Amino acid sequence: MCNNLLQFAHVYAWAREHGRSVMSMRFSYKYPYFKISHSKYVSFPLYLFAKYMAALKLLPTASFKHSECDAEALERQMLQHGNIVVSGWYVRYYDLFLKYRDEICQLFTIESRFTEPVRQKMSMWGGMRLGVHIRRGDYAVWKDGVYCYSNEKYADFIGQFALLNPDVLIDVFLSTNDSSVSVESFRTLVPDERIRIHLLAGNAVEDLFMLSECDYIIGPPSTYSLVAAMYRDIPLCRMDTVAENKLQMSDFRLFDYWFRRII
Repeated sequence: MCNNLLQFAHVYAWAREHGRSVMSMRFSYKYPYFKISHSKYVSFPLYLFAKYMAALKLLPTASFKHSECDAEALERQMLQHGNIVVSGWYVRYYDLFLKYRDEICQLFTIESRFTEPVRQKMSMWGGMRLGVHIRRGDYAVWKDGVYCYSNEKYADFIGQFALLNPDVLIDVFLSTNDSSVSVESFRTLVPDERIRIHLLAGNAVEDLFMLSECDYIIGPPSTYSLVAAMYRDIPLCRMDTVAENKLQMSDFRLFDYWFRRII
């Protein structure tokens, strides 16, 4: 979901800079959780039309599917055609994305039917909010599982964060795609009474909003936690970059830093 969000946002920013209209393919049907899903040109029939027109080669396609693609040639192709399908993860317009970032965040405002239940639950606790993204599932095999961290490692980072913020009550909000993760297991691993562990067990977009409402976020390299940080420019710590696993507050950086360092 967040890969698609960032991919579209790059294209949106390019189109916005060049006075073009742009429609989202995936957010017209697959991820109907955002404001953009109900905006002009975003509909399932238009998605099907564009998809099959491109498949029949009646619409040209600029394909950014490979890291070594000729981005300048593809951009010239985009400028030459009034209507064109843009595809591929490697479409990148970092400066334009940041220029239109506020508009992008508005387009991807999460609908209130998903945000309000989460907001009400989180309002019950008033400590410093630490969002912890525990990514399992596909991460068990992606890059040979190097970023599929154990509960013990996450608990260690939570404990280190608490030590860096003494005399503060800390509410830890866990977001995970691993059904075996439980509040009880983390309470055992993190016995500090200043730390309260919460697992709201929402769906993907509810947990995305939950992370976006935290004061800090910790997690593996992932566009999911990156997008969560994007909305309010929340300091994010990517665990793989922490030297010798010794957490410092300087390891928390803002969106524009991590945005250019996606793995």
